This record gives sequence, structure tokens and C-alpha cells, in this order.
Amino acid sequence: MHDFTVLVLSNAYASSVAMTLDMLTVAASIASPLGVAIPRWRVVSTESNELEFSNGLRMFVQKLPKRYRPDNSILIVPGLGLDNPESVQERLKQADSQSAIEFIRKHANAGGSIAASCSSVFLCQAAGLLCDRKATTSWWLTQKLQELEPRCRVEAERIVIADGNIITAGAAFAQMDLLIHLIRLRFGAPLADGVSRALLIDKRQSQALFAMPVAFASGNDLIARLTKRVRDSLPHIPTVAALAAESCISERSLSRHVKAMTGSSTKTLIQSVQIGVARQLLESSRLNVEQVAERVGYADSTALRRTMFRHLGAIPSQIRLTR
Repeated sequence: MHDFTVLVLSNAYASSVAMTLDMLTVAASIASPLGVAIPRWRVVSTESNELEFSNGLRMFVQKLPKRYRPDNSILIVPGLGLDNPESVQERLKQADSQSAIEFIRKHANAGGSIAASCSSVFLCQAAGLLCDRKATTSWWLTQKLQELEPRCRVEAERIVIADGNIITAGAAFAQMDLLIHLIRLRFGAPLADGVSRALLIDKRQSQALFAMPVAFASGNDLIARLTKRVRDSLPHIPTVAALAAESCISERSLSRHVKAMTGSSTKTLIQSVQIGVARQLLESSRLNVEQVAERVGYADSTALRRTMFRHLGAIPSQIRLTR
């Protein structure tokens, strides 16, 4: 029996695959001294015994049998090697993706847990596993995920989300956060903390700090217009009613469209633009926090700090330190 099954597809992110295997190897090496069972895993593919990943790295893996055999392992799917939202649906049509989607669906239906990060989250979506669930993915893919599965609550700022037996993670290097979560889930905190210390992994809460409001606008004319309208109006913030009137639709219809494309409310979209501009000013100017708050339409720096922490998990001084 295996604790983890690592399902890899051709042209997957090499770093995501290697990170998974390295972290499991470290966990296995320190488990005995901690008095914990040694993790066991297998690496599998649906189409071939030899795979080539995004940077040319090659690896021999075990090919899955055509007939699904239920087991108690957590299925881990490292990120696919995609570089833009438009390539998602074409990648899902390929033979290895279709086989992986079917395997993921069967594993979930048999009660197994699925853990996917970055673009591999779309395999879960294609398997019908994200309807009425919370999920995350790489921040630049969140709009595409929301578009393909409107009934999923896509939370762009989260690094790892566990909703029942489906566990999703953000951008490619969120794979290490995902592995820490899975090791803790299967073997407990001592082993997870031991791996974190061995690899010098800091605890991280959010990927929102890296996301830009323009990501919400890509691929959708309405969201692009709203984003530009709010940005061009700063420090004067247009009301939701005004934005709806300018778009020749009702407030309710506007809210429905924004929710479908971003997973958030129109008010949240407006705030994301304000926070995005505030972050740019903090990183690229010598304006103090009060001046930045004024430039983006906040009455005072306290209001900016509160909203920024809620959206990014960081306060202005922390963002300025990251320059």
C-alpha cells in the first residue's frame, strides 16, 4: 500500500514534480528519528513509462493499468507546463489529460483524496469535482477556472484549500505548501514541521501579494473596462450603480457578471484595483502611506492598512520591504 500516488503528465512543470519527490524523500529520511511511520509513494503516468517535463528533464515512471484499482493513497497531481490561460482547454483535450481526468474521477468517486496545484487543478475541474466547492489555482488562472466552473468558489488569494477530499494549491511553487499540508494530514504535525525545518520552508498564508488586478481583466471585455474605469478614476471611486449604468445593465446583472468571471463581488473588484495601485506606489515611489492612501481613494492610512491586510495578508510596511 502507498500513502501517496504521484500522477505526472508529459511536459509537467519539472520543478513541481521534483519538489514533490524531494519533499517526500526528506520526509522518509527523518520519519524514523521522529517516531513516525515512513511515507511510501509511487510515481505513475496514464500514457507512457518515460516522460519529458517542461525543462527537458526525463523520468521513467510506472504506467497505470487500464482497470482502476481503488486504494487509500492521496493522489498528487503536480502542475502542468502551461504558460497562459488560453492553452488550458487545448491541453485538457490531449489523450494523457483525458486519461488522467478519468483516473482522477474514479479515485474521487471511490472516496480517495485528490491534491492538485497550479494548472493541474483544471484536471479536477474537468473531472466534475469542483462544483459547489472552494478551490484555488495559480493567481493568473483564477478567472479561467471561474469561467469553466461558475459554481466553484475560486479564492485567488489562498495558497492551499482543502474542501472535503479535494485539495487545491496555487502557483507552481505552492506545491511545497501543498506537500507540507499533505504530510501533516497523513502523518501529523511533527513530520510536517520536520520537513519544513529541514528545507527552510517559511509558513505562507496567501498568494494575493503576487497577483495583480489586471489578471482579473485578461480575456473579458467587461472586467477589463471596469478595471480601467476604476483605475483611471482614482482617487475618486465610482459607485457600483455608476459602473452598471455606464455598462447599460442593472446593478444585479453587473454583480452577476463580475461574480461569474472573478468569483468576487463588484466591490471586491474595485478594492482589488485600489490595492493594486497602492502596492505599485509603495514599491515604486517615495510617497508615505498617508499619501498613498489619498492617491487611491482612502480617507486615511488606517483604512488602507486594514483593506490591504485583508486582501494581501500584508501591511504597507511589509510590501515596501519586499522591494
